[in-house]
Parts: sequence; C-alpha cells; structure tokens
Amino acid sequence: MKKHVVFDFGGVVFQWRPKELLKRTLPHRAVDEAAAQQLVADFFQNYEGDWGRFDRGTIEVPELAPLIAERLGFELGEVQAVIDAVPGELEAQKETVELLHRLHENGHRLYFLSNMPEPYAVHLESTHEFFSRFTDGVFSSRVKLIKPEPEIFELATKRFGIEPSQTVFIDDVAKNVEIARAHGWHAIQFITAAQVEADLEAIG
Repeated sequence: MKKHVVFDFGGVVFQWRPKELLKRTLPHRAVDEAAAQQLVADFFQNYEGDWGRFDRGTIEVPELAPLIAERLGFELGEVQAVIDAVPGELEAQKETVELLHRLHENGHRLYFLSNMPEPYAVHLESTHEFFSRFTDGVFSSRVKLIKPEPEIFELATKRFGIEPSQTVFIDDVAKNVEIARAHGWHAIQFITAAQVEADLEAIG
C-alpha cells in the first residue's frame, strides 16, 4: 500500500449531509424532498459563489450571512441558524476514523486536504483527538485556495514533502479525484470506508 494517504474531510472523515441539515434547520422551507434539494442548490451554490468565498477564507460570517439572506430573500436569522448548525452536522464517521487508526498503526503517513471555512476548521481541531494521527494538513481557508484548483494540490505536495507516485488521495467528489490524478497522485472516490480500504489494498 502507498506510503502517504491524504484524506478529504466533509463526506469522508466527517458526515456531511446538507439536505438533512437544511431540513432540520429550516423545516418551513424544506417542506418536501424536492424543496429540500433545491434549497441545498440555492443556499450553497455548489460551494461556489459566496459560500465558496467562505471556504476560501476570503469572507467571514458577519459578511457572509447578510449576503446569503439578501440573495435568497431570507431573514438573516434563518441564514445564521444554518451557519451555526454546520458544526453539529460534521460528526466523525466511525468507520473512517477506525480506518485512519489502522493505517497509522501500519506505518502510513496521514494528511488531510479539506475545503473548510476557518470557524469549522477550528471546531474540528479542538473536538477530535484523532487529529494527532495526521502528520500535517491543509484547510482551504488558511491557504486561500480551494479544491479542485490544481494549485492547492501543488501546495499540498510541497508542504507535505510527499512523492505523488507514493500518495493516495481519498475524496467523495469526482472532480477532486480527477484533479488529484492529473497531479500524479493515486486517488479513490469515497463511497464507504470498507470500499476505500479494499481499493487501497488493490492499488498496492
């Protein structure tokens, strides 16, 4: 198995179900499945637009919330409720955490590469002991770059001091997996921790 394993966070190490988040937080707007799905698209804009700037670290909550409220025609309190609820949604996924521990114990060096706004990055770092398993990591908001931009993979390669051919990247988003491969990394699209572990063995 390759020496270096780089993990995405949202949807891989941590649960990320934006539709369920919005159904809980704004039930009066997510009145059925179709409305909830549309609300995800409208609120997060595929993690581009204003939320993309939040991921990139070029906008903070006091500016973000009014922008989303104005764009969607929502009350400011509604938008703030969603922003405040995100940390509660980012629960560690037990099976992935167990895989992290096994890989670490077997001598693999672990890293993370995550699109993550600064407030949520601080929350995750301060609430999960398994961060000690990671040799290093990159949060998008701290380097002002986001996946799938090639530059963030270039930065991570240099910062981690890793050889791309000895590196495997794990992400739930197909585009990010494609860019990692284009950068010379091996890459696996995450579906389940068990699937990833089998794919890691297959890569060798």
